Amino acid sequence: MAEDLPATRAALAEGRISYRHAQAIVQQSWSIPVEGLAAFEQALLPSAEHLTVAKLKHKARLLRERLHPETITARRARSITDRTSGVTPEYDGMATLYLTTGAELVQAIFHRANDLAASLQSPDETRTLTQVRTDVLSDLLIHGVTPTGVGTGVKATVQVTVPVLTLLGHSEEPGYLEGYGPIDPDTARDLASKAPSITRLLTHPETGVILSVGRDRYKTPKAMRRFLRLRDETCRFPGCNRPARGAELDHSHDWGLLGETAHDNLAHLCKPNHALKTQTRWSVAQQPGGILTWTSPTGREFITEPATILPTVLPTGPPKAGPPPVGPPTAAASDLPDDPPF
Repeated sequence: MAEDLPATRAALAEGRISYRHAQAIVQQSWSIPVEGLAAFEQALLPSAEHLTVAKLKHKARLLRERLHPETITARRARSITDRTSGVTPEYDGMATLYLTTGAELVQAIFHRANDLAASLQSPDETRTLTQVRTDVLSDLLIHGVTPTGVGTGVKATVQVTVPVLTLLGHSEEPGYLEGYGPIDPDTARDLASKAPSITRLLTHPETGVILSVGRDRYKTPKAMRRFLRLRDETCRFPGCNRPARGAELDHSHDWGLLGETAHDNLAHLCKPNHALKTQTRWSVAQQPGGILTWTSPTGREFITEPATILPTVLPTGPPKAGPPPVGPPTAAASDLPDDPPF
């Protein structure tokens, strides 16, 4: 901080960021060459003043990939040779099993275990979701399935966003893995090639992605839910990192108070925080770009940013002939399940 990140040191000294925020900035900057540190710090530091440490790390990863002079493809090729696994003994008869490999594999493993664990929960289940997920992973690794047969034929799923020119092989822009961040274009193309279905999001007026149904309906259309899940990635309450895939969609301006079912009036909230927003004096206002400004019962404001900035220009006019315009993303993912209206 004294030599390479002076603005971070100044912000820490002035109390605008915490020690853990400064630690996160330093750790995320280690792989960036010295000549790129100033731009990285300048772009990241303003967000450090209102983001939690976990959210700051996520944003720092995105910035690092964008500003790093070496391609992510070259760094992935070098790093994947260091994949490893092992066991660390712990206290009281416990041990930790660790696995370090490609982000897409780790995310798929975790999502499969988490979905199976959620399917096993019931009113009679005394274990927490974390405990059930840990037991499921143990059963799958030792027996292939759980003792009751859960897991047979269940496949892991991931959601990856791929810029259309990267998908076509005309660009080396990184893809984006839900729950992780940027991934190298070769891995993104490989995941897209194996996807059971492709969903195009905001790539062309032909897509028909719905961004608003106004007051015509309360339930959020599937295409809009997919867009919002990609945008939010996690619960949007301050400090919460529960994944959006298991959260509820909340109308920032309540439906009962004439709020619309639209992309700029919806955000993911986990069940506990959805109840907190509904039943207490917490309030939220949604700003352009999916930014949420929360106000606590004491009047203090908190800002939460979306994980992914997506264009939100509504399609106008008839579809045009020819290829789609350059730049916007293409998403490869299996269909999202129909969930209850919230």
